[in-house]
Amino acid sequence: MSNTKLIIEERAANIGNFMVGRLLPFRQKRMVGPFIFIDHMGPVCLSDDENMDIAMHPHIGLSTLTFLFEGAVMHRDSLGTEVEITPGAVNWMTAGKGVVHTERTPERLRHSKKMMHGLQIWVALPKSEEQCEPSFAHIPAEAIPTWEDNDVQFKLIAGSAFRKQSPVPVYSPLYFIELKSEVTKTVSIGAHLFGESALYILEGSIKSDGHTYGPKQLLVAKDATLCSFEIQANTIIYIFGGEAFPEERFIEWNFVASDKALIEQAKNDWAEDKFPKVPNETVRIPLPPPRRFGG
Repeated sequence: MSNTKLIIEERAANIGNFMVGRLLPFRQKRMVGPFIFIDHMGPVCLSDDENMDIAMHPHIGLSTLTFLFEGAVMHRDSLGTEVEITPGAVNWMTAGKGVVHTERTPERLRHSKKMMHGLQIWVALPKSEEQCEPSFAHIPAEAIPTWEDNDVQFKLIAGSAFRKQSPVPVYSPLYFIELKSEVTKTVSIGAHLFGESALYILEGSIKSDGHTYGPKQLLVAKDATLCSFEIQANTIIYIFGGEAFPEERFIEWNFVASDKALIEQAKNDWAEDKFPKVPNETVRIPLPPPRRFGG
């Protein structure tokens, strides 16, 4: 019997200068473990007069995880952080009760052609941490645990798995793992996973239960502990998941909460300019009309 519970295709979404492929939330699957939002950005080549310029916008109730394959993004936030993220590193910003940030092309790249490709991920916070003080962590690429097993390269980007721990300061039991292989190999890693689990194919393909799955597909497992498949040559995949929360999470615009009242308060606070400011930034993204992500 197939262990694939659901297959989610990337759906186009416009975030400004380029389109992204939205994976979560999806109408049939709002979350996988604590993961509540995933965008695949690019790959896109921006010309010398095109740049990423995402002005000040707020978050509550979540941690953002930015992981780039190509390009660079300058992150600035209301904590005073100013960090350039480059491929392989992790930006982990915990919004808690409220944080504001901007994402822009670094000045050194603004007048040249540049590539942009990566993943933007939101991880919901446990109910006990939803109103915590905001914080920020930047983990350089060389600090991320990497290893090889049976000719497959592994990278534990966040969380715990395989008796290893990523230095990314997560708030609940989870994992976010990269697998790369230049050769075709059978991979059986279910014993190292827990909770809910999903597999995203960035490049190449995998075979499972007589089916072949290709790029831009997200496979949600029925049982994470039964995760076994054949990874084809020249394939890159990401496996993520963890323990699901006992309470439902609501998501509207950039806000996540277990209580809709927290979202309504955040919306009012942003509309009334009560959130903290990002130093040296003046442009705010306005509160959009009511709508829900996903579907």
